[in-house]
Amino acid sequence: MKLQLLAPILLFLALPLAAQSTAALVYAESFRQGSTRIVEQSFEAKLTPQDSVYRERIKDSHGDDRYIFSLLPLGPEDNEITSWQAKLADLHHPIYDNILLTSPQPSDDPKNVANDALWRLEPGNYAPVPARARRIIKVDTFYVVLQVRAFHFTPPDSPYLDSMTVDVAFSNTDPRPPDGPPK
Repeated sequence: MKLQLLAPILLFLALPLAAQSTAALVYAESFRQGSTRIVEQSFEAKLTPQDSVYRERIKDSHGDDRYIFSLLPLGPEDNEITSWQAKLADLHHPIYDNILLTSPQPSDDPKNVANDALWRLEPGNYAPVPARARRIIKVDTFYVVLQVRAFHFTPPDSPYLDSMTVDVAFSNTDPRPPDGPPK
């Protein structure tokens, strides 16, 4: 009899936890709206204070090096990292150091805070984009997908990260689900 009453209570308590485990999807478009396509690829970046920078060359559809994708640490000191930032630099147009941004200049408009912060992988409680959100950024005619899979603080109550694992994908097709955010 007591088990029959306990099962619905446990199910009721588990529903909010299941809802929290699904990653949010955040979509934005870069200020760059050209016709460049890329060679599709995906990779996993494992970051630590000792190995805090990740770089990957991205080829265009002709097989030529066109972009440099980077994950760079942010924090008050070299070994005190509070977040990582994703950057995509176009080797043909070096005037812009990060074309993942929604505009060449950061916006003060509060409505754009989340879109302007998609490139910042920040696990803090006050981050404009949840750390585990699936971030999709359209650049030219391709898509960059970023998702933090894991992160760890040492000690646990510290603001400083000792590791972060990020899944990164470059695709020429829209990775959003058909019933996802508006296109």
